[in-house]
Order: sequence, then structure tokens, then C-alpha cells
Amino acid sequence: MADTVARIPSLVAALRESYDAGLIRDLEARRTQLQQLRRMLVEQEGPILDALATDLRKPPMEAYAAEIGVALSEIDHALKNLDKWCAPERVKVALTFKPGSAKIVPEPLGVVLIIAPWNYPMQLLLAPLVPALAAGNTVVLKPSEVAPATAAVMAQYIPHYLDERIVQVVTGGVEETTALLQEKFDHIFYTGNGTVGRVVMAAAAKHLTPVTLELGGKSPAIVAADADLEVAARRIAWGKFLNAGQTCVAPDYVLVDASVEDKFTSALLRAVHDFYGDDPKHSADYARIVNERHWDRLTALLDAGGFDATVCGGHGDRANRYLPPTVLAGVKPDAAVMQAEIFGPILPIIAVADVDAAIRTVNDGDKPLALYVFSGSDAVIDRVLSRTTSGGVLVNHTVLHVGVTELPFGGVGGSGMGSYHAKAGFDTFTHRKSVLRKPTKPDPSILYPPYKGWKYKLVRRFM
Repeated sequence: MADTVARIPSLVAALRESYDAGLIRDLEARRTQLQQLRRMLVEQEGPILDALATDLRKPPMEAYAAEIGVALSEIDHALKNLDKWCAPERVKVALTFKPGSAKIVPEPLGVVLIIAPWNYPMQLLLAPLVPALAAGNTVVLKPSEVAPATAAVMAQYIPHYLDERIVQVVTGGVEETTALLQEKFDHIFYTGNGTVGRVVMAAAAKHLTPVTLELGGKSPAIVAADADLEVAARRIAWGKFLNAGQTCVAPDYVLVDASVEDKFTSALLRAVHDFYGDDPKHSADYARIVNERHWDRLTALLDAGGFDATVCGGHGDRANRYLPPTVLAGVKPDAAVMQAEIFGPILPIIAVADVDAAIRTVNDGDKPLALYVFSGSDAVIDRVLSRTTSGGVLVNHTVLHVGVTELPFGGVGGSGMGSYHAKAGFDTFTHRKSVLRKPTKPDPSILYPPYKGWKYKLVRRFM
């Protein structure tokens, strides 16, 4: 550990030298690194899936689709669009600045730091890496120590496939992350919780380093009276219990019209049974809580009460980090489960009078990372869209919007700042440099002192 911390300053300095030397400035160099990253994901699929199973017991389908598949999509999209993204953009020049030409030139920021979380430990490490490389930056990757098997696989294979002068992996915990944050970077990209996000932002401020913060929050699902309840229940159950609820855009709680609460709850229980059987503990398709500390945190929320009934689920098995899909009914606004993002397989259901009441509940809290609305009425959907603010919205489904490559992904307010994926990611790691070119002739005297009366009149007329 001490050795890792001690070498961080020289590691960052070496990446700065590589950037200054232009090792990834050329588009072909960027393309090569992206192609190598793709090779790694294809050739090392087995070890990656094994690591994800060790850390979170992710089912292979979930692990491939949400981790490897997402990263491959980002790489393929970047390779396809790299030339277009990097091309200078010509802009018009007003008459008063002619003769001359103007353009916006995308250029890399420099050396960037990417700090990943543990819940999707590979995807959320590599998905930001793709646009960082496409934009021409050198990169320090900090995988999460809470998912140690995946961190070890990344640390093993990334240096084997990518140029170590361009990408470095730093493993470890708080001490290593703290040491990294003391260094001067040109951008810091952090995915995680708001508490650490504030620490990252404070450290970045000392160097005036821009940050992207991908945080979380209590993402609501609104179920209107006219929703297809069977479909809504199935899709909410899938989005919530995917990865055992450890997903930043998982539906955190449900606001359901009181007139259909019982029908929705019954449909939700059927969906859970259809997905995971009589005992989800024995389902090969249900993940585990990442560690005992988080299991204790989640069970403490249940022990704190503030709800009328546990409709299904409960405490599970600490030794196996198992917490079953848990649905709570009659949840009070001041319940412990409603005070912060749950980040686990606990789903509170809150009955509301109507969609307007649901909107007021959402707006009383922090702006969420995602919002889900289920309704058969365009008018209802448009009302929710126009009267709420969130990082993203998905109508009549959950989570899937994150996989649409060309949709920017990011939060707003307490759920984050900045966005990425596809062109939005490229722009995050790029400076759009304004360039105006002027010929040396003609060189009219109107710009230069002395400012005689006729010059002032011309300026007033044409500007």
C-alpha cells in the first residue's frame, strides 16, 4: 500500500509527459487503444465474468449485458464516430471580422482521473475510459476496492492490452484515492455517492480541476391509475432487483395511485415469484449484496420501521450476503428507507391520491438521477415530464435508457453534474478551442488609435 501511494506522483507525472509528447494525440493512436480495449473484453470475458461473480454473484447474463456488453457498445460507437467527433467545426464570421475564418477545434484536456464504484465495477470503470481515450487524453483508472476481484482483473489485464504510457491502473482504498486527489489533473470523473462526491469536488477545487460527478439519489417510479399494472409491476421488479438493487438508476420507491395500489402490489409479487421462484436464495439469477457492511446497512433500514407491512422478503442471510427481494407497504414519508438512496433490494410502495400528488412528492425531494412514469395517457406522461426535473426519464419501463448509447447519461442537482456516453462523453473530456484566422492584409487603420470621430461612427453603425 505504501509503495502504491509513494509512486502516485511519479505515475501522474509520467502520464503528463506522455500527453505532452503527443503519444495519443494522433487519431490512429486513439483508435489503436480503443481496439485493444475491445480485444481485452472479448479475449478475457471468462475471467471478467468470474470476477463479477466473486464480487457480487452476478448472473452471467446480467454481467455480460450490463458490464461487458455496455462497454463494447461504447467502444464500437466511438470507433465509428471518432473522425466526425474530432473534425473541426467551421462557424460563420460576421462582416466586421472579415476577411477571416473561424472554427472550433476539439482538443484533449490532458491527464484525467476516473474513479469507479463497486456496483458495476467494470462497466463504470471502462465506459468513461472510452470517451477519455477517444478524446486523446492519458488516464489514471481507480477501480473500487469494494469489488476486489474485478479490480484485480482490471489491474492484471489493462496493462497487458493498453499502452502503460497512456493508461495506468491504481488499486487500493481510501489512502490511494486520497493521494490521487492531491495531484493536479485536467479532469476528474467520479461515480459513486454524494458524500464522497463532495470530497472529490473539494479536492479538485484546489487545482481548479473540472469534475464530472455521477451520483445517485432516490429515483421514483410513478404508476398512474391507467397504467398497465402487470407490465408496470414486471418492469419495476426487474429494474429494482437487477444486481440485487445495487444500481444507481434502480427504482428507489414507487408512487402508485391509491385506487390501484392493491392490484399493483399483487402483480409485483407475482413478478418477483416468476423471476426468482419460491425462494430467491436458490435462484441462479439473483445477485448478492457486495459485503457485510452494506448488508448491515440495509437490514438496519428494515429494523428502523416506518411502514405498515413487509409484503415479501425480509432479512435474509448475512453470512451469504443474501437479502431477498423485499417489498414494503404503507411506507411513511419519515421512514428510514425514505431518507436516502436505498441501493439494495428494498422497494417501498407509497399510495398517492393521483399523479399530481406524485409529482409534488418527487419535487419535495432532491432531483433524482432517473424518473420512471407508467401510464397509458400521453397527457399524464407529458404532465410528469414538464413538471419534474431529473437526470433522465424512461416512460413505461425502467433502467433501459442507460443502454441507449446516444442518450447522454448524467444527473442534475444532488444526483450529479455533467454527463457522458457517446458524443456527450467525448465532449466531457474535450476542450472546444475557438480559433480565428486573419490574413495580414488588408490591415485597416479603423482598429487602431487615434480613434477619430469617423471611426467611432463606423463602429456604431456596423457593430
